[in-house]
Order: sequence, then C-alpha cells, then structure tokens
Amino acid sequence: MSENEEKGVVCVTGGSGYIGSWLVRLLLDRGYTVHATVKHLNDEKETKHLEALEGADARLHLFQIDLLDYNSIVAAIRGVSGVFHLASPCIVDQVHDPEKELLDPAIKGTKNVLTAAKGLGVKRVVVTSSISAITPSAKWPADVVKAEDCWADLEYCTQKGLWYPVSKILAEKAAWEFSKENGLDVVVVNPGTVMGPILPPALNASMLMLLRLIQGKFSTLVQHVHVSILLSGLIITPLNGIDDGVDLVVGCTETYEDFFMGSVHVKDVALAHIMVYENPLASGRHLCVEAISHYGDFAAKVSELYPDYNIPRVPKETQPGLLRSKTGAKKLMDMGLEFIPMEQIIKDAVESLRSKGYVS
Repeated sequence: MSENEEKGVVCVTGGSGYIGSWLVRLLLDRGYTVHATVKHLNDEKETKHLEALEGADARLHLFQIDLLDYNSIVAAIRGVSGVFHLASPCIVDQVHDPEKELLDPAIKGTKNVLTAAKGLGVKRVVVTSSISAITPSAKWPADVVKAEDCWADLEYCTQKGLWYPVSKILAEKAAWEFSKENGLDVVVVNPGTVMGPILPPALNASMLMLLRLIQGKFSTLVQHVHVSILLSGLIITPLNGIDDGVDLVVGCTETYEDFFMGSVHVKDVALAHIMVYENPLASGRHLCVEAISHYGDFAAKVSELYPDYNIPRVPKETQPGLLRSKTGAKKLMDMGLEFIPMEQIIKDAVESLRSKGYVS
C-alpha cells in the first residue's frame, strides 16, 4: 500500500502523549485517517507537534474529550472502524482522592470508550495497559518467566497505596469484562519502560527516569510519585524548579524492585498497537518489552555506553525473583515484530534528550 492510499479511519485517545504521538505518526504514515483526542484543543503543547506530522493536514482530526464525558467520546469515535485507547490519568503529586483522581477516569473512562465503540459499530479496540497490570506479582512462581497470564497483585498494590497500578489493573479487567459481556473485539498491549525519541514538547515519565539516571541523581519528585508512574510511559511536565540533590542509588532496590520488567522503544510500542489491530488473529494481552530484564541491567548498559556521565552504581539484581528472558514478548515476536535492542533504545533516548537540550 502506498503512503497516500487510504487505509480507513481510526481513533487514538490520548493522541498527544508520548506513545500516542508516535502511534498517530505511524498511522498517518500508513495512510490511515486519524481522530486523535486531546484534553485541550487550545493548548499548543498538545496539538502543535501533531499538526506538524506528515499527512496531518489532510488526514488528522483533533477532538477534545473528557474521559468522564461520554458525549465527547462519542464525537471522537463516530465514523471510525478502530479505536486505540491510550488515554489514562497520571497524578504527579500525592494522590489525595484515588477514586476521583485516578480510578474513576481510568476505569469509567475505559468503559465509556468501549461503550461508545460498541454502540458505533467499531470493529476492534486496542487498549493500552501496562506492565503495572502484570507486576508486582509476588505470588507468581519463582521458577516461571512472567508472561501475559501473570497479573499484578491488586491487594498488595491497594495496601501499599500504589494507585496507578491499581488503576491499570482495574481498567484492564473492566475492558476484558466488557468485551466478554458485549461481544466487542478487544486486544491489549502491556508496554514496559518506554523510551526513545521524543515527539511532544514535554518529557514522558520513563524518559525522566533515564534523565535522572544519567545526571547521577534521584529527583525529589520521586518522593511524591510512585515509580510505577515513572515507568509507565505517561506524559508529565518538565522539571522546572525541582531540587535534584538525592543520589539515585539511595533506596534504589526498594524503589525499583516491583516496577521494572524491561525497556522498549517507543516506536516498537506504537508498531505493536498497529500489529495487534491489523492482525485478525491477535487476541488477549501482549507483553511489550525488548527483553524481560532488571533495572540493574539497564543502568549498567547506560553506564557502559556513556562512561562520561555520572551513572550511579546500581545493584545488578534489582528485581528479586524476576527471571530474565529474551523472548518475554514472544506473542508480538511471532507476529513479526523485531524489537529494537536495549543498546539502541538507550542511544536513541539519550540523543533525543541531547537534541532537546535536557543534557549536553
């Protein structure tokens, strides 16, 4: 199919985000017409980089939605054959009201999107979940590699106040329940730590993690944000005015042991969404990491590639009990996705940080 050949109309919720922007870009490259949703149409930080994409003039339409406003969602989905549901709330500061701030938008928002999709005759919905719906999962057998049939421990996350993983677990389970009860074709992608070239004007959370690592510091922001959010691939604002005085190695094992399963290139995450959408045989969940690895492996590779940066020494075994695997994303590999390796992910991510002026 040529670049200019029409491939149908699809909707991308959360289209202005880190993964969403890449997904919109690749869909436009493939000839799709895209309905991309944003929170605020009058905010150039959400719209300008999307409008600059090749093909946007003719085949990109922006819609302002509120996940709890069903009618706004209907307007964005009307006339499309497929939906990619990426939009999900991210609370940077301490969560005071989990139901209102995180759970309702994530769970009810997902149900609203799926209800609109079903009512408007959408053929397939791809839901973006997270490794936060797979881990932490302490009850998983220690001698078995974690896979799509592994679910994060909801009770553990609730007791620990890890509200972002709770929201991802419950939102994904709501999607599966809706699919079963209403006969809607739903498939899910569960990305790991998403990094690579930045399209939006703000850093996503995983790139922030990399930035703080190569700066040799552990941002005080982490004291207010669960690392599950930092590893989720969501968008947050740049760190203007934040004190960076805490060394990353302090509390590292406690911080990362439950919330890292491996890195993945943002382009591969976008490709994974398109592949599971286009492949009629795709079903269920799809773990999306270049390999199941430890955060210590990732930090060691960054240090190896960039010895001039002040990379803190991080224990190699940062994920006790997590078995490493080169084929953790076997379902996607079997579909033909050749994952960009960790080394290239890091190089692309660091070069993007340099080009944006975050590091020298």
